[in-house]
Amino acid sequence: MTDARTILIADDDRAIRTVLSQALGRSGYQVRATSSASTLWRWVEDGEGDLVITDVVMPDENGLDLVPRIRRVRPDLRVVVMSAQSTFATALKATQRGAFEYLPKPFDLKELLAVVERALASPAEPSAAVQEPEGEKLPLVGRSQAMQEIYRTVARLTTTDLTVMITGESGTGKELVARALHDYGKRRTGPFVAINMAAIPRELIEAELFGHERGAFTGALNRGIGRFEQAAGGTLFLDEIGDMPPEAQTRLLRVLQEGEFTTVGGRQPIKANVRIVAATHRDLRQLIRQGLFREDLFYRLNVVPIRLPPLRERMEDIPLLARHFLDRARAAGLPGKQLSSEALDALKGHAWPGNARELENLMRRLAALYPQEVIGPDAVAAELVEAVQPAGPDGQAHPATLEQAVERHLQTFMAAHKDGMPVRDLYERVLAEVERPLLRLALGATRGNQIKAAAMLGLNRNTLRKKIRELELPVVRGLS
Repeated sequence: MTDARTILIADDDRAIRTVLSQALGRSGYQVRATSSASTLWRWVEDGEGDLVITDVVMPDENGLDLVPRIRRVRPDLRVVVMSAQSTFATALKATQRGAFEYLPKPFDLKELLAVVERALASPAEPSAAVQEPEGEKLPLVGRSQAMQEIYRTVARLTTTDLTVMITGESGTGKELVARALHDYGKRRTGPFVAINMAAIPRELIEAELFGHERGAFTGALNRGIGRFEQAAGGTLFLDEIGDMPPEAQTRLLRVLQEGEFTTVGGRQPIKANVRIVAATHRDLRQLIRQGLFREDLFYRLNVVPIRLPPLRERMEDIPLLARHFLDRARAAGLPGKQLSSEALDALKGHAWPGNARELENLMRRLAALYPQEVIGPDAVAAELVEAVQPAGPDGQAHPATLEQAVERHLQTFMAAHKDGMPVRDLYERVLAEVERPLLRLALGATRGNQIKAAAMLGLNRNTLRKKIRELELPVVRGLS
């Protein structure tokens, strides 16, 4: 089955060497095991072994430092890296130095055997020259099992240019993953450009994405450069892609299919030289069923899906994240703080509807508002009570009132335009954004009966008809 191929193992933990040797031996492999990197290197130089499995931390040398040396002298020899450090930096270094696979400890033996079989069956590929991560100053934090696959996937994707779709609840760190893909990927020397679809008025999205020519619409006094041009040679991050209106979806699909675009009002095609990373907190498959998102665009964007787990699925990461956020608060000028073990227990008992962003905000408040150096459970409990918001029917936390929801949306909109883009007719735009869903829901509740919808809304029937025409709302008639 295996032609008695030889596996070289290097790990300073005798128990792990024994377990691996027995498991691989039962699978028909020959095994040579050592506790030192120097012995492993001597075997490799002597031409022994068909596959290497190495730990990272060993007494005489870091196993990661061996990987590029092994690839140079034996480019066909696959290397599998194991580590108990279980950080994003470790996964990234292992992948970018040429390891075939990275496995966090403790590992599943069945998974390891599957990796060994896959490695021996796959032809070796030349390793790409990529940027080394700088220590642990990386955006992704956590050592939970839920985060390990994220690390491995992101690390692999830094060596490709594939389109990525990141899904997850608000506050889980979707933009952090997008930035990691850019900062440690093939396009890191180019720009990283982000655009939030939910923060841009519908009528401006196409001009924002693709740019516009002078005179293309009222107020277009000069040519405007869109985000696709701004991101040339780099990464374009399309945040909240589920909020993209249908007409913009059609144009984006055409760009992804043809690799070029035209500005609004323009005729000359421009090559789209960007890597696309999209993100959403919404269920795009449900939007497809509702006719609100194009299925063909979804499959163009969903080449590599990454789901970010909510904080409640990685509660064991809370102490590490809390320490990380307190360190960031201190670096920003706030007093240095620590959390007592009871305070950490209180954090683990919270539902975290706002995910990691909510935890970071809490750490900043604790650092700023409490004089004691060690924060206890009472302070944590008091701040969590203040932060709690009622949950909606979907189980997620929502603003308590419509006013709060609108205010939060407008804050996001304003923040997205700090780059100096002129904002005009904001009052009318906001009213139109509120009117559209209100009328759509009223018509849906009355099954398209405009008389009943007008009565529900307290509007004259002719006024309702006028607004339906102005807002171009679809109306299914005759169902009531």
